[in-house]
Amino acid sequence: MKITEFIKKELQGWKSYEVTGLIIVFIIISVNAILLKDSPAAIINAICGILYTIIAGKGKISCYFFGLSGSACYIWLSFSNALWGNMLLYLCYYIPMQTIGIFKWKKHLKKDTKEITKIRLNRKERLKLILTGFAGCVFTIMVLYYFNDKSPVIDGITTFLSILGMYLTVKRAIEQWIIWGIVNGLSLLMWLNLVINGTKAYSTVLMWGVYFILAIYFYIIWKKELETQK
Repeated sequence: MKITEFIKKELQGWKSYEVTGLIIVFIIISVNAILLKDSPAAIINAICGILYTIIAGKGKISCYFFGLSGSACYIWLSFSNALWGNMLLYLCYYIPMQTIGIFKWKKHLKKDTKEITKIRLNRKERLKLILTGFAGCVFTIMVLYYFNDKSPVIDGITTFLSILGMYLTVKRAIEQWIIWGIVNGLSLLMWLNLVINGTKAYSTVLMWGVYFILAIYFYIIWKKELETQK
């Protein structure tokens, strides 16, 4: 497929209010960055992260290119703020999984729209997901306490649930949006607390807020699509 044709396919399916909302968010991020002198890494991470989430929600494989760029910036932000769980998560898991996701999604693209086919987990898989999530969060929190993490509970929960969320993203399962909703909400609180205490990462706070809204939005969109397919 030619590059121009690939780009054309990736831009299909955007609704006018989605484009308008995206432009408004980017304007807010830009104004916020100028007025509050936000860090360049936080700005790039916010822009790439929001693009990744929206494009992933629309089932387009190009989301991973923005995901990889945003992950690199987030690794630096986490390192600078001693959030070791988040830093290791992005460095050792997100980047490898996003690379794998490119090849996995490529095998499940619809011929006409070039969007991925979505799936839903069965009851047995959901039960395994819940048990694994609970046990993994408890273990991660204990480890982060040992390493003097600044926010061991929230960082621990978001770190392990993000592992499950990324796995479900590559798997193309709708349950990922439930996981991301929890992760994004808690991450918003964690970074808001850091900003209140002097960290210049205002764009990151805005980014997590947008993520939280998008998780709810795309859960509804995917649910409707799966019900139509059924």
